[in-house]
Amino acid sequence: MAVAEDTTELDPSLANLVEELSLRFEQEIVAVQGYRDGIPVLWVTATGLKTLMHYLRSSASIRFQMLFDLSAIDERARVHREGQPASDFTVCYHLMSFTHPCDIRLKLALSVSALSAPTVTDVWPNANWYERECWDMFGIVFEGHPNLSRIMLPPTWEGHPLRKEHPARATEMEPYSLSQERQQHEQEALRFNPEQWGMTRESKNSEFMFLNLGPNHPSVHGVFRIALQLDGEILVDAVPDIGYHHRGAEKMGERQSWHTYIPYTDRIDYLGGVMNNLPYVMAVEKMAGIEVPERVKVIRVMLCEMFRIASHLLFYGTFAQDVGQLSPVFYMFVDRERVFNIIESICGARMHPGWFRIGGVAQDLPVGWDKAIREWLDFMPARLRDYDTMVMNNGILKRRTQGVGAYSTKDALDWGITGAGLRATGLEYDYRKARPYSGYENFDFEVPVAANGDCYDRCAIRVEEIRQSLRIIRQCVDNMPQGPYKSAHPATTPPLKEKTRLDIETLINHFLSVSWGPVVPPQEVTTIIEATKGLNSYYLVSDGGTGSYRTRIRTPSFAHLQMIPEISRGFMVPDLIAIIASIDFVMADVDR
Repeated sequence: MAVAEDTTELDPSLANLVEELSLRFEQEIVAVQGYRDGIPVLWVTATGLKTLMHYLRSSASIRFQMLFDLSAIDERARVHREGQPASDFTVCYHLMSFTHPCDIRLKLALSVSALSAPTVTDVWPNANWYERECWDMFGIVFEGHPNLSRIMLPPTWEGHPLRKEHPARATEMEPYSLSQERQQHEQEALRFNPEQWGMTRESKNSEFMFLNLGPNHPSVHGVFRIALQLDGEILVDAVPDIGYHHRGAEKMGERQSWHTYIPYTDRIDYLGGVMNNLPYVMAVEKMAGIEVPERVKVIRVMLCEMFRIASHLLFYGTFAQDVGQLSPVFYMFVDRERVFNIIESICGARMHPGWFRIGGVAQDLPVGWDKAIREWLDFMPARLRDYDTMVMNNGILKRRTQGVGAYSTKDALDWGITGAGLRATGLEYDYRKARPYSGYENFDFEVPVAANGDCYDRCAIRVEEIRQSLRIIRQCVDNMPQGPYKSAHPATTPPLKEKTRLDIETLINHFLSVSWGPVVPPQEVTTIIEATKGLNSYYLVSDGGTGSYRTRIRTPSFAHLQMIPEISRGFMVPDLIAIIASIDFVMADVDR
């Protein structure tokens, strides 16, 4: 088996597992790829893929309970593939363990002439949407998939956008035009046909009614559509339809330089602000070998937790509003503005500062930065107690949400549910605790858990997370380290501006670093964070250039919406509204 040279030393138990798999599945494992991010990569055969997956899930010395991500790479234009089998397209399966702090990645090599892979939906239910996305973006056929159809793009779309030959800019395409014939064709493609959605028109006793919820409806929190199959007032099925907000974020990540892509990340979970920057810049830093100063780590944690609170306050208010309480959202928006005022005083912008940099942050904290934060930290606890009285202890809200949309820990793991939705089922798993990053191991905070996994518990977890975030921020303020706000590493982008005044060579280097970005060695790296809505990750592939060869963004909201039919059947439409509200998703986080 080939092994790439640049290999990070694995945890002993994980190294033993790789050796165990290599011996046990000698015929199924083609190669072992080098790993810079501590995730072993096994190239497998199509015939052995499911066998290996079943073993890793149920029988291996380390069990992997979740298919965390499934994506693909168009390898045809890639130069640096040392230690990897020949492949035109590669399907990547990222498996995650919740009993050990480790992951494993399986890869399947495909040729253009045989661009198909076996479906794994019978092993991992959440593979359904991921495989549809791979078909939509790359044209990879998954044999045996129950409904292999477009998911992000319109059904009439031609081509597969994440292939390298597909244009990335409007200037590379013909000017848009819409003839009358084309318009009629597009309209006909939108005609609702229940059978295409896996629905029947009638049962033995009655005819079903079909109802569109969305894509433009305040209760679906964005451009999101759900096709409802109703028997009277009872939900027989509720099938999500996404893609109305798709902007090609991954494609843009493959056309920008390493540095200029940072502002685009802000627009993924657009309520998470700089928290979106963090997994991306950490991935680039890992590939480039950049160590950030301790002050940078604490500043990043402080800003991320501020955005977590801002996001949770928005969720809290709109959740109450969706189940009939109008007043709380106005109070909570006022408190959210307080957070944004502090963020603006530090970053210069509010919702989308794009403030993190490769190797650090954009600038140091302003003079007197801590005064407003301390006042806010003293103000919020009493405010949260008022909200408990107003919302969480409200009898109507409890009756509308308790016992509604419940699922178990096993269900959550099957469907890729992370964050508050997973902790609400009783599993105490927070990535900041389980696998600390950016210095989270130095902070004292608790992981809130519940037991019922219903709408009420999902809200209660996020309310308690606000309190824990306040606790983390206070520790940041009290223990902010001294030192630089950016690494001195030459790949830091942009480099420290003060040095440009010393000589012309440094000024030229600054100009090139800003305009082109650093040259990052050929690497593949995944970084994961506990984002506002669950686990968010960036899987970046560098081909030794000034930008990403492959940018894969795994967002929590995409996985969470896929479970809506499972937890909605048998309820009524008002219950569905409570379920949707309790998920706490953002459509840009879903569609990217």
